[in-house]
Amino acid sequence: MDYIEILKQLISIDTTVPPGRNYEKAIDYLEPIFKGLGFQTQKIAIPAGHAEGRESRVNLVGHRRSPGKKRLIFYSHIDVVPAEGWDAFCPRVENGKIYGRGAADMKGSLVALLLALEQLKEKPLKYDVSVMVTTDEEYSQASQLRYLAGYLQPVSGALVFDLDSSFGYVSIAGLGALQVDIRVTGKSVHSAMSHLGENAVEQANRLVNALLDLKEKVVKRKSKVPAHPGTGLDRMQARLNINMIQGGIKVNIVPDECLISIDRRLIPEENIEFARKELEDTLAAVPGVAWEMVRVFTIPTVPSSEDPVIDELSDIIGEMTGQGGKYGEMGSGDLPHIVKEWGGKEFGLGVIRPECNIHGRDEFVYRQDIEDVAGIIVRFLSGQE
Repeated sequence: MDYIEILKQLISIDTTVPPGRNYEKAIDYLEPIFKGLGFQTQKIAIPAGHAEGRESRVNLVGHRRSPGKKRLIFYSHIDVVPAEGWDAFCPRVENGKIYGRGAADMKGSLVALLLALEQLKEKPLKYDVSVMVTTDEEYSQASQLRYLAGYLQPVSGALVFDLDSSFGYVSIAGLGALQVDIRVTGKSVHSAMSHLGENAVEQANRLVNALLDLKEKVVKRKSKVPAHPGTGLDRMQARLNINMIQGGIKVNIVPDECLISIDRRLIPEENIEFARKELEDTLAAVPGVAWEMVRVFTIPTVPSSEDPVIDELSDIIGEMTGQGGKYGEMGSGDLPHIVKEWGGKEFGLGVIRPECNIHGRDEFVYRQDIEDVAGIIVRFLSGQE
């Protein structure tokens, strides 16, 4: 298998979300590859009602069923975040790295799985295996995952191997998320007559100052779950980031509206209700500002996973790479709490490293990491020494 060419082809398919481009094109490229590896495949069109009204959400499931064995489901996604200012969908290979949007997050991990499955073709597996290739992970996909459960049964008690993870260790926990848009309202007038208006941008700045004070408290909160040393952290940490501010229509008009977008990440010991109340109380304590929450998106926290199978995977990683261990990811996604709803157990390994610059310019993946992850999966699925 020319895995580099497969990855280059996948990267060249622009699957940016929003809006969610070329999903079916990417699935149509992958489906015959999985079939050629001995998998029974099914292309699934997600109804708009199960995708928050979004159209053209096409997923793929594949199976190598072995009833009676422990259930194992591999998770992946094909969507990527937007890219500007570089040739993100024209992949290039340089110095042992493959560059392009989605190279590490997470098309490289998906290709590592394909490489492993090629080596295991027609060989017995330790598990009853299925694979799901999903969409909208970079947006929101909880309702789509719930819909897919009908094509992945049994999911209760299943092990879910998350390929959208970091390299060198087993991911056993992730941050929860609370994302909020706050609309500040004022009164629009000519800038020369600003005494007759109410400047929403300036009022929003007062809220921002209060949020920055809260941020100082939030980032001091640490989980009991260790974070991988590569992050520069000893344990998972909470986060509060003000990532977008939008307001004003012209320099000589006092703005009547300003939108503040906040991304709050929660350690496993926190919960959404507490984080939201803390945020609301902080904003309410600023006098004289008219504001309202106009969008709230949440991903619940999930306790860390423990299982002998996870220990086994960690040992394999250690033997093959000299690393290993079990750590929490400093990221979030819908998968962990959906797996919890299913009654399953989620853990992960992928090709992401801190230096791979996922979501940034010149994202890349190491060729060696793809090959190492493939080798680890081979041993994990076959039980070979």
